[in-house]
Amino acid sequence: MDMNIQKYMAFVRTVEYGSFTKAAEMLNYSQSGISRMINDLEKEWNVSLLERGRSGVRLTSDGLKLLPFAKSMCNEYQKLQTQVQELNGLQSGLIRIGTFSSVATHWLPNIIKEFQKDYPNIDYELLLGDYTEIENWILDGRVDCGFLRLPTLPEFETIFLEQDKLLVVLPENHPLADCEYFPVKALCDYPFMLLEKGAKAEISDIFEQCNISPKVHFTTWDDYAIMSMVESSLGISILPQLILQRIPYHIVAKELEIPAYRKIGLALKDKKSASLAVKRFLDYIEYR
Repeated sequence: MDMNIQKYMAFVRTVEYGSFTKAAEMLNYSQSGISRMINDLEKEWNVSLLERGRSGVRLTSDGLKLLPFAKSMCNEYQKLQTQVQELNGLQSGLIRIGTFSSVATHWLPNIIKEFQKDYPNIDYELLLGDYTEIENWILDGRVDCGFLRLPTLPEFETIFLEQDKLLVVLPENHPLADCEYFPVKALCDYPFMLLEKGAKAEISDIFEQCNISPKVHFTTWDDYAIMSMVESSLGISILPQLILQRIPYHIVAKELEIPAYRKIGLALKDKKSASLAVKRFLDYIEYR
């Protein structure tokens, strides 16, 4: 790799991660190596790019102006690498995937297992986050593609994958644990644990359509924390069916009397400009 591109990448990744240490881990350099490359850039350009502090690094005003150009150089280099890959065949590469917990746990292991049979030299970087974070990672080029709830941002190309049923989860000793379908109005009768994975909670539509306001006592983006709380009889919740597979918790899952779903899809900025590794990866999503 050209030394200047290495320096640009060191600069861009340090800003993205907010620290030399994390950028070094991602780029497989030493911390001192990352720091030295950024110092070299500052000397070459005769500017200060970053402010160093105990809490990490921050962009200076000059750094803020120059960052988009450094990002552009890195993106153009990735496009060049894509063209080289296509000329030489898929011998190596990196796929960066934004995902949330249920997909990371139940889909990606099978997809990657099948993909590796045909392309054993491909590496992966998985970033776990909520829907809003994943959307931002795709926009910023931090990941090549991301699993998201649909609909998502209009500028993305998306592939619809599955409709995932939303279920009420209850402790085993709950009075309604034996009901066939959980009454929507009864969501207001018990302390509620709210799962948030982005700007808008998954079940907000249910609340709005049915004109109800459950007593939210606990809010988190962690599905497993909610299951543990429900198991301890601290309240009830609504979770996607996908995350409720192979769980160790003693809880009961019930369908709502009014069926509710989330739509899961895969999103990327532009399928045409995606790397060859990513294009091939898309063909293996069916193995989920």
